[in-house]
Amino acid sequence: MPAPSQSETDPSEAPESPGPFFQQCCRALKENKLSLPTIPDISLKIRRAINDPKASNTKIARVVQMDPVITARLIQIANSPLYRGRRRIESCPQALTRLGLKAAQHIITTLALKAVFQAKSHRIRKRMNALWRHSSYVAAICAVLAHKTPGFDPDRAMLIGLIHDIGAVPVLTFADAHMDLLSDPAELEHTIARLRGPVGAAIMQRWDFPEDFAVIARKAEDWFHDEGPEPDYLDIVLVSQLHSFIGSPQIRQLPRIDTVPAYRKLLAGRLDADTSMNVLETAREEIWQIQKMLAF
Repeated sequence: MPAPSQSETDPSEAPESPGPFFQQCCRALKENKLSLPTIPDISLKIRRAINDPKASNTKIARVVQMDPVITARLIQIANSPLYRGRRRIESCPQALTRLGLKAAQHIITTLALKAVFQAKSHRIRKRMNALWRHSSYVAAICAVLAHKTPGFDPDRAMLIGLIHDIGAVPVLTFADAHMDLLSDPAELEHTIARLRGPVGAAIMQRWDFPEDFAVIARKAEDWFHDEGPEPDYLDIVLVSQLHSFIGSPQIRQLPRIDTVPAYRKLLAGRLDADTSMNVLETAREEIWQIQKMLAF
């Protein structure tokens, strides 16, 4: 695991009296002892198969079909309103043809990632489930915004939205194994907020994901990120997150959506104001369909 920079994890930058959980988690991170999740096996095998120039849809389908649950979900998705064609898909090779290999790779990885969000204790399992629901919601909004914005791949945006907070997973896993250090629930949330960026970037690097995935995991809460006039996937994630908090108490602690550079860049000749500001209404059915796809 690449060690984050000193400034990102130095306990001296914590509150005046950092608790034992924060201190121990930082120590584990600095000593490369914080357990990072491994990429789901099916995702790794699919990536290798799709990137094999000699692989056919039939061969790739055989790899997918090693996981019956993923296979069933892939066929279901190919028949969903998001991708539905003129006739019903009945087999994995047909689903791969309809979706396209690259889209199928993103979707399979997205589905497989749920296995990473696991915990043993009831308390941490509940928090992990909440993290999955939030990440799934952001992923759904990302896919919708990408679909409405020229130049973006909705399936890639969905996967990026799902991993934007993955750095919280190792912190929660550490908490699951060290409940004795957690006397104050607020300390867990503080630790997640401080470490999810560098830890998420390290996970993306370990999984050999494209560089922009690591950047997004690191900067997913950098609300005033502004690199150049053209929007990127990080902008999609930032706007989607702000949309996801509308109507929740957290929204009061966040900047107004129309003040962030990402919103302005996505608006510039790409999204009209009504579509962006009312995306949860205008695309509610589409967002619900994607959330349903991820809730298995």
